[in-house]
Amino acid sequence: MTAESASAADEPLAKRIARAVLAVPGVVDLDGGLFGEVATYLPGERVSGVQLSDDEGSVHIVVDLRHDLREVAAAAAAAAEQIADRPFSVTVEDVTSPALEASEASETGTTGSAGSASAESTADTARQFEGGSDE
Repeated sequence: MTAESASAADEPLAKRIARAVLAVPGVVDLDGGLFGEVATYLPGERVSGVQLSDDEGSVHIVVDLRHDLREVAAAAAAAAEQIADRPFSVTVEDVTSPALEASEASETGTTGSAGSASAESTADTARQFEGGSDE
């Protein structure tokens, strides 16, 4: 056994699963759910997006829209099942598109003004819900 494989075997199961799922083409990130409830707790840390029980597991992922969602989910389940030797369910929590993110960044600019524009938009929305207006 090499030093690298020995250190991988010492790594907690949830972290190995997370690493394997993140290596699947199309998986952008793991998602911990709306309130961070999807996680495995380890001493001093947590692995967000991975839940384990004795006989099954689940992973919650963010997928790049340029990939087929079902194929990515199936590959993520297979990767997790291979590591953990138990069935896994996969939930696609969110999708993203790097092209969309790049166009949004170029629209808002990179000078730091996006934060103030966002704050103004949020204030306008709040006024609309309160029944007030800017006019």
